[in-house]
Amino acid sequence: MSRLARGWRRTAGRRALGALALAAAALTGGCSTLGYYAQAVAGHLDIVQRARPVAEWLHDAATPAALRARLEASQRLRDFAVAELALPDNRSYRSYAALGRDAAVYNVVAAPELSLELRTWCFPLVGCVGYRGYFARARAEALAAQLRAQGWETSVYGVPAYSTLGKFDWLGGDPLLDTFIDWPDGDLARLVFHELAHQVVYVDDDTTFNESFADAVGRLGAARWLARHGSAQARAADAEREARRRDFRALTLRWREALGALYASALADDDKRLRKAALYASMRAEYARLKAERWGGFAGYDGWFARADNAALGVQAAYDELVPPFERLFEREGRDFAHWYAAVRVLAALPRAERRAKLAAIE
Repeated sequence: MSRLARGWRRTAGRRALGALALAAAALTGGCSTLGYYAQAVAGHLDIVQRARPVAEWLHDAATPAALRARLEASQRLRDFAVAELALPDNRSYRSYAALGRDAAVYNVVAAPELSLELRTWCFPLVGCVGYRGYFARARAEALAAQLRAQGWETSVYGVPAYSTLGKFDWLGGDPLLDTFIDWPDGDLARLVFHELAHQVVYVDDDTTFNESFADAVGRLGAARWLARHGSAQARAADAEREARRRDFRALTLRWREALGALYASALADDDKRLRKAALYASMRAEYARLKAERWGGFAGYDGWFARADNAALGVQAAYDELVPPFERLFEREGRDFAHWYAAVRVLAALPRAERRAKLAAIE
């Protein structure tokens, strides 16, 4: 692409995204909303402007050998996503951008003191979601501080990638980023397949449905990729990481259930607070035993457990809660990804309560 053409694309993109931001802000109203959309548009446009097609990086003699190898691996994964997983064949993950920071965006989640139900924010383009994302961590932390002052428990976490749901393919789609390109093949596959899954099915009123479905696609797709193309060493290393993730999910599920039962009980709030503190202490003690007895001292989850609160547990549920029924539906559809997506689209078209009931009934 010539410099003139590239400049035109960026100018057109800036105008289109700017108009989109203003229209969205007008629909929701308020200066704070306008400011939020402005940072979202500026942040995404910055990533778009940094991105170059993978082919350009591969033909550039200045591209480091290690990056070149990861980009080549990413394109094998991307081709596999189309050919074997029936995921969209578009421009997403065919370009790469170096951001020079630890995350693409920083999400804020919030939950009440005595509930695991996440606060939601509603937007014209993506519906209601259980998080609010910022491209600058300082802005995310500022919102979290405001919410804490109002009595919410909050969590701020970095997100290595996000999906634009295929709506910006004309701008180059969602690029590969330096926030995750160095991940092992299995983890890279999970992330890319997860984000592409959001382009297949996305419901504008159900974060847990969306994230659990995408996580199921990531897990199943990565398992198929590793089985067919991973080395024995890569499969063994991935199995070890996945075993820790299963342990983590099982542990947090047990304590989410215990806390949920406590919050739903008829106890007085002061009694709930006392028992809540005891439950969190017991959860952290169980984690310490798990780390020592099964993980050989692996400390990768130390930060999460140190900061764990209702908000952190609530967002964890969004990625885990519905994965098992989605996996059962995959088996029911003959382990055929295209047939599975069609069945998920049928569920997505239902009202939320009926959708959840249908999922729960899958055996």
